[in-house]
Formats: sequence, structure tokens, C-alpha cells
Amino acid sequence: MRPLRALLPYLAPYGRQIALALLLLLLAASATLTLPYAVKLLVDGGLGLPPGTELGERMQAVREHFLLLFSVAVVLGLATAARFYMVSWIGERVTTDLRQAVYAHVLQQSPQFFETLKTGEVLSRLTTDTTVIHSAVGSSVSMGLRNIVLFAGGLTMLVTTTPRLMLTVAGIIVLFVLPAGLIGRRVRKLSRASQDRLADTSGIAGEILNAIPIVQSYTQETAEAVRFSVANERAFATSIRRTGTRSAFTAFVIIGVFGSLLYGLYGGVQAVMVGEMSAGQLSQTALYVMVVAGSVAVLAEVWGDL
Repeated sequence: MRPLRALLPYLAPYGRQIALALLLLLLAASATLTLPYAVKLLVDGGLGLPPGTELGERMQAVREHFLLLFSVAVVLGLATAARFYMVSWIGERVTTDLRQAVYAHVLQQSPQFFETLKTGEVLSRLTTDTTVIHSAVGSSVSMGLRNIVLFAGGLTMLVTTTPRLMLTVAGIIVLFVLPAGLIGRRVRKLSRASQDRLADTSGIAGEILNAIPIVQSYTQETAEAVRFSVANERAFATSIRRTGTRSAFTAFVIIGVFGSLLYGLYGGVQAVMVGEMSAGQLSQTALYVMVVAGSVAVLAEVWGDL
């Protein structure tokens, strides 16, 4: 997250838009966290009525709870759509401002700067790197914040439902998070190296294409193609190392956290069997387990991107 701090001056002028996006994000996350509780009310309050209850009364109770579920779904859909629009707007605006600032800064450099730096590398920074920043600001950060809220809220609801069991699960999750942070640092280093190697290939291509008459006059086409191929393969090897490390990181986090949550769900099933928990509470627990596990999977992906 440290490299993203450099973007703060470009984000500052759009404080209102960011505040609105955060508000919509919290609203969408709250609606998502409300769904499992609404299902619990449906199971216990609608389907779990006493055996002697009349059919009409049962149907009325079920209908009311389904209307509640639909209302939550409507709020979730509208808030998610509005959040997506605002976050995409912020990402596009910040990327445009950053591209303009980089270009203006490059134009002010000395002639020596342009003699020592390849034109293709400058173009790569203006296009490829700003595209990566656009992805981070317009997508990854938003997804990360949303899933942090879902993870924290879902884990809080699980602890509230089955305190003793889920506190043990939370402790197990922490043991997986610590080494995951070390792997995440390795992924970010490889991501930076991958961008540098890609810039090298763009620099070579720009240098040769700008001087193609000279290259052809000395019949160096084959030699320059080989030089580009070496740089290109080096970029590929770096990218594959990053992808492999990121894949291992994702698998480690998902297996560890999901296994811990399944252990908590197993304890919930046992609690239902001995009468310590209702079927609705078990349904709620299962859905919150899915929410937390899904948020962890997305956070692992986002951590690799950032």
C-alpha cells in the first residue's frame, strides 16, 4: 500500500466523490451482511413456526420474510451499481491527471535526459504503468476496501453467533495471515520487476523503430530482433515468477482461512444437534462463512495486484 500514498495529491481534489464512493461501499457491504440475518429470520420465523400453526399464517410469515429479502437485494443492487460508477469515475479522473502530470514533467527534462533514456521506455511509463495505476485506483482498492468491510463484519457476526468457537477460528486465521504478509511482499517486488522488464522491451522497440533506416542500412535487422527477443523472454520469465508466487499466495490464504471457517461451521452443526443453536442460526452461520471466505479470496487477489 505504500506506493499508493504517492497518489494522495491526485486524489485530494476529489474528496467529495471519494466520500460518496465510500458511503456507497459501506451501504452495499451492509446490505450484503444483512442477507444472512434475513435468511435466519426466514428459517426461524417463517419455516420454523410451531407445528399447529395454520397454513395461511405460515404463508403470510414466509411472504413477509421474502419481501424483506427482496428489499435488501434491491438496496444491494442499487448501491453496488452506484459505487461502481463512482469508483470508475475516480479511477479514470486520477489516471488522466497523472498521465498529464507525467507528460508535462517529461517535457521539462534536459536534453541529456532524452539522450540517456529510450523514448519507448518513456512511452511505456505513460501507457502501461498508468493503466496499472488505473486498475489499482478504479478497481483493486475499491474491491479491497469492500472485502475488508465484509471480512470484518462477517467475522464479527460469526463471533456474535458462536463466540467461543469463532474466537478460536479467528486465532487460527491470524496464524495464516502473518506468513501471508511475507509472501505478499515478495509478490509486490516481482510485480515491480515485471513492469521494469516490460519497459525495457518497449524502450528497445522504440529505439530501433525510430532509427530503422540506419538499422536496415547496416543489415542489423536479425541482430536487433534477437536483442528484442532476449529482453522479451526476460520479461516473460519475470512475469511467470510473479504469477507463480501470486498463485501460491492465493492458495495458501484461501485454504488456510476456508479450512478454519469450515471448522467453525462443523462446530455449529454440532451445536444444532445438541439443541444449543437453531436451524436459522446455523443457516446464518453458513452464509457468513461463505461471505468471509469469499472476501478472503478476493483480498488475496487484490493484495497480489497492489
